[in-house]
Amino acid sequence: MNNRLYVLVTGASSGIGQVIAIKLSKSFNVIIHGRDSKRLQDTLDKCDENGHHLIWAEDLSEVNSIEADLKFFLSENDVNISYFVHCAGFMKMLPIKMVSVENLQKTFNVNAFSAFLITKTLISKKINKDMLKSIVYISSNISNMGAKAFSIYAGSKGALDSMMRCFAVELAPKVRINSILPGAVQTEMTDKIFENKEIAERMILTYPLGFGYPNDIYDAVSFLLSDKARWITGQQLVVDGGRTINITG
Repeated sequence: MNNRLYVLVTGASSGIGQVIAIKLSKSFNVIIHGRDSKRLQDTLDKCDENGHHLIWAEDLSEVNSIEADLKFFLSENDVNISYFVHCAGFMKMLPIKMVSVENLQKTFNVNAFSAFLITKTLISKKINKDMLKSIVYISSNISNMGAKAFSIYAGSKGALDSMMRCFAVELAPKVRINSILPGAVQTEMTDKIFENKEIAERMILTYPLGFGYPNDIYDAVSFLLSDKARWITGQQLVVDGGRTINITG
């Protein structure tokens, strides 16, 4: 019998989410979320073979169906989720004059609103049987900063962190919830930025410890989910190689 608890990792088909899911599978049963079934299967194939891992294919931009679909998934598979890592993210750099309602809606749906609705579903005693223990939202260091053409993305991450703080107060002491604010992590989503050598060279000068990797974010997630962080809730943990404290001219 598999006695591992279940952790839901959204955005687990690539990048940071995939690394988090694979590494967590050594200690947990992982519910691997994403949209692309083929890529999700690739993540599943790399998970620890001793666990009971499942795939939840769902488009988080379609927020109206999230609650019902997750409820059905849990019931159909007869599982309950104890830990939740929201790593799903959508980013499109646009100057304000080019922003449309569609851009705003999709970004906020994936980055913030879906996290809200999944959290709401998982705290339901009827649906999840009071099993939820800890949540980690993957935010961004831009949540507290500013940058040209990042207004929608930064706004959605700021909303995510504001929700996190309110949830931390409302759900305590049963559930702990924190967010991680990564800096520039080399993933598929940031490849286009790093492909521009001029931008990459300019950016690296602002990172005292250099650019990060998905493993750096996993280590922070693992800590916040664990009992070693039992007295930590409502916090933004910045993991950005010193970028946000560097005021060198």
